[in-house]
Amino acid sequence: MTTNSSQATPAVELRSDGAVDEETLAYARTKIDSVLSRAGLPAVTGEVRILHAAAHHAGHPWSATADLHIGGRQTVVTVAEEATGAEAVDRLQDRLRRQTDRAAQARHDGRRTTTPPWRGGPTQSRGTDTDSTDESSRPA
Repeated sequence: MTTNSSQATPAVELRSDGAVDEETLAYARTKIDSVLSRAGLPAVTGEVRILHAAAHHAGHPWSATADLHIGGRQTVVTVAEEATGAEAVDRLQDRLRRQTDRAAQARHDGRRTTTPPWRGGPTQSRGTDTDSTDESSRPA
């Protein structure tokens, strides 16, 4: 049986599937908030999911996934097959910190990904402007 429990953190929802105890959820909330509430980070929305598999034969039944929008950039971080919930949350925190650092750095540098022309993005001319003629080549 899968149960869903939701805990709202600022614009990021923390969800659990399976037999996830409140202690693990509180630990996850603390770790995720420490990464997402730092200064210089654009607005963050999305969902973090902690999963505890019900299979008795699974040696590493814990996994975690974060699907977030950081500024205008989608970030998906997945951690699979950890022995405990705390290990899954710790690994998720490390990977999430790397991704948020990239998003903050790209915003700071002013770099943004642009949409390619075949998807409706801006087109660039290749220097084939026929209207620009040199003054010296015109007849007097």
